[in-house]
Amino acid sequence: MAGTTTGIPTEVTQGTQGTRTKGGIGESTLRPDGTLKVTGEFAYSSDMWHEEMLWGQTLRSTVAHAEILSIDVSEALTLPGVHAVMTYEDLPTPVKYYGMEFQDTPVLAHGKVRHHGEPVALVAADHPETARRAAAKIKIEYRELPLVTDEASALAPDAVLVHENRDDHHAGHVPHPNIVHRQPIVRGDAAAARERADVIVTGEYTFGMQDQAFLGPESGLAVPCEDGGVDLYVATQWLHSDLKQIAPVLGLPEEKVRMTMAGVGGAFGGREDISMQILASVLALRTGKPVKMVYNRFESFFGHVHRHPAKLYYEHGATRDGKLTHMTCKIVLDGGAYASSTASVVGNAASLSVGPYVIDDVDIEAVGLYTNNPPCGAMRGFGAVQACFAYEAQMDKLAAKLGMDPVEFRQLNAMEQGTIMPTGQVVEGAAPVAELLRRVKARPLPPERQWESADGAADVRALPGGLSNTTHGEGVVRGVGYAVGIKNVGFSEGFDDYSTAKVRLEVINGEAVALVHTAMAEVGQGGITIHAQIARTELGVQQVTIHPADTQVGSAGSTSAGRQTYMTGGSIKNSCGLVREKVLEIGRRKFGAGHAAWADAELLLEDGKVVTDGGEVLVALVDVLEDEVVEIEAEWRHRPTEAFDLRTGQGNGHVQYSFAAHRAVVEVDTELGLVKVVELATAQDVGKALNPLSVVGQIQGGTVQGLGVAIMEEIIVDPKTAKVKNPSFTDYLLPTILDTPTLPVDYLEMGDPHSPYGVRGIGEAPTLSSTPAVLAAIRAATGLELNKTPVRPEHITGS
Repeated sequence: MAGTTTGIPTEVTQGTQGTRTKGGIGESTLRPDGTLKVTGEFAYSSDMWHEEMLWGQTLRSTVAHAEILSIDVSEALTLPGVHAVMTYEDLPTPVKYYGMEFQDTPVLAHGKVRHHGEPVALVAADHPETARRAAAKIKIEYRELPLVTDEASALAPDAVLVHENRDDHHAGHVPHPNIVHRQPIVRGDAAAARERADVIVTGEYTFGMQDQAFLGPESGLAVPCEDGGVDLYVATQWLHSDLKQIAPVLGLPEEKVRMTMAGVGGAFGGREDISMQILASVLALRTGKPVKMVYNRFESFFGHVHRHPAKLYYEHGATRDGKLTHMTCKIVLDGGAYASSTASVVGNAASLSVGPYVIDDVDIEAVGLYTNNPPCGAMRGFGAVQACFAYEAQMDKLAAKLGMDPVEFRQLNAMEQGTIMPTGQVVEGAAPVAELLRRVKARPLPPERQWESADGAADVRALPGGLSNTTHGEGVVRGVGYAVGIKNVGFSEGFDDYSTAKVRLEVINGEAVALVHTAMAEVGQGGITIHAQIARTELGVQQVTIHPADTQVGSAGSTSAGRQTYMTGGSIKNSCGLVREKVLEIGRRKFGAGHAAWADAELLLEDGKVVTDGGEVLVALVDVLEDEVVEIEAEWRHRPTEAFDLRTGQGNGHVQYSFAAHRAVVEVDTELGLVKVVELATAQDVGKALNPLSVVGQIQGGTVQGLGVAIMEEIIVDPKTAKVKNPSFTDYLLPTILDTPTLPVDYLEMGDPHSPYGVRGIGEAPTLSSTPAVLAAIRAATGLELNKTPVRPEHITGS
């Protein structure tokens, strides 16, 4: 089935119980937090308050690579209102490093700093301005060291090592200590296939460093407790991952570090790593008082990882009739000073580097580097974004060289169900790549010259440059471009990916009520809405309460990789099913003798009643439960994956794939190099739309993030100093409502038989292909090659 931006409800997947309960899956139920957010009443992590709390402040390095010769905190300590000043030596335990995959990141810099903005010291004071003034009084003497800033300086034979004496699990197989991880993939014989190619194209592509740019800065509140532990309220993406990194540094068992989700103002990958969690906690334990930390926007640019900038080197070949023969590529990702999730990003970039195409002969290499640039890690799209930008530019080059329509060329080579990936993995689910391309191409184009009014005047808002009034249509040229991408869903490469859900069913005030408790981080994706819909569907009750996420229940994994509806949704469905069976056992015990259906029929819970699959009502749910409470906590896992071979890259590394295609329509002022994106249309397979309105919102949001990196967004790092030059929303440009075009969405529902309800992760795929579609449209308008993101006016004008 298919849907559009109207959010047409669709039938519930066959076999789903509870289809008659209002507010269940398939409906566009409203978000419980939506009204609070748009009216400004929602409590974010930065809004938290506690009596007698102190304010924490971080002092960060002003240089990118340097030996710390001395730290003098004496003046800071004498400032009235200061309660504590801490450096590396003041941390409470010998465990002073943390990290998601490698524990290579110091809580506070020790001996040296490795990037601009690295935390060096902490202050706790009774007022935020006092804390800032005290931090400014700390004197640090540095001796600057040579910088590692790019591939050449990182991999030179005599290169400075960003990390000496590595002992992580990748250290033994990388060819250079400044390589975090290397993943080759070899399948077939690319060299022999090259001889069969009638046309060969090559390209070198540069992808800029993108920031997640969430509006809510890093913030949280740490409260020391009488048992020596700490209660931590924080905005994060993965409570239990944080917990495993925080507890050892504090010297506490995990049960004494009680974490609760606070309101999150966006994430997009930037909250997967630790930011202020440990810093606030050590200050709270040191002072014995609650400590609140809130980064300002400047500090936020240094307080989280960013999307990896990349250099990508591609070669493709094709026969005269348009069939792809081979592909070789090298992808170099700059991971910055610390590992974060670079190793996993490398695996994703390598395994998805071929795109959604059938190519039997490939030779792929992806590496992630240590440098003295800002640390990079997770961001929406996770390595697949950079690769998609490159391989889609290559597809346009090949189509042009062959004289073929770019969409028809892609459709000719599109993968489908049963295609074998370069890793040897068979694409088991639907892969409607050709159909998605057909849909975006078939959509009517927006009218041309929309800025012209009936009286001949120009509405400058519809022109490149907008209200700057730079043109009235002179030199404006339209371009249309297409792109399609492939993204994995969920954790990969053998990671034990699971989620835990506790579901409780009881009668309260004469009505059956469900309580759903998970540790899922609601970061704006709408997970709490879906969780309630699933519980209504599976338990047949109207009243569902979502317990605040915390670490008093088992892990839900990260809110990332498009996995939460699949994983935590699947876990809730599973736990609800177990609760339902318990309820039916109680019903059989109480009422089984009175009706044969209790023994013979398939029984469901619908609309507060126990019913047969034929619709006959047996009893009200409240009469089954009475004073009994049914509660079950259970883990749920997807099918296992396996690590990629470190030599050949072969392995069933992913559990599911998702696909999206875009068509971009742009108008370019070729004289000034200004770009107006008029329309950015998406077609995507979502598997099953559990909440059609949320589906459309996710697709549109991902699309706009891809638009941003195409023509605006880039963290600019000075290559001579490795310092960030634009850590503010004044200089780091984001799309506003005035930059956002019409965003039509067309979604398919081709259910995955292995996932709950047939769902397919949807949040990341639209971020992939929107960027290359916009670049393709600008190339079509200008005739320029444009192999770098973002495209700036000087790239178009040549000035």
